[in-house]
Amino acid sequence: MDTSLEVRVGEALRSKSLTVCSAESCTGGLVMHRLTNIAGSSAYVIGGIVAYSNQVKQALLNVKQGTLMAYGAVSEQTASEMALGARALLKTDIAVSITGIAGPDGGTAEKPVGLTYIGISAGEDILIVQRHVWPGDREAVKAASADAALQLILDTVSKL
Repeated sequence: MDTSLEVRVGEALRSKSLTVCSAESCTGGLVMHRLTNIAGSSAYVIGGIVAYSNQVKQALLNVKQGTLMAYGAVSEQTASEMALGARALLKTDIAVSITGIAGPDGGTAEKPVGLTYIGISAGEDILIVQRHVWPGDREAVKAASADAALQLILDTVSKL
């Protein structure tokens, strides 16, 4: 029996008739890819935005220019605004966002390679952002970020 994270997320969403969307930057759509690998996922997956550039974050997800200037694209504040913006745009029950530095370049002392913020917006008042610093290469950072995002969706569904 397949008990992968994406299967468990799908079962949880379906059991409560909830819908989900994503706003992904460093993962490039990996969360949506994994969710839509599951047969029947059209019952709960609405869509996703790959917002790799700041222009897309602003234009589609309503991330404020001031947020990007003050905190950067890889920040708790940007992850929050991405999740809220995706949920408003795609009109879902839950929205997950991911922004980070997958590497191998782009890291700094304050924001090292592997730094990722994962946000979620759900219900009337759920807005959570998790900070992670993943080890490994680009693929490992993307995979760990997608796993954490799926786990955060699963944990959030249990609160709704």
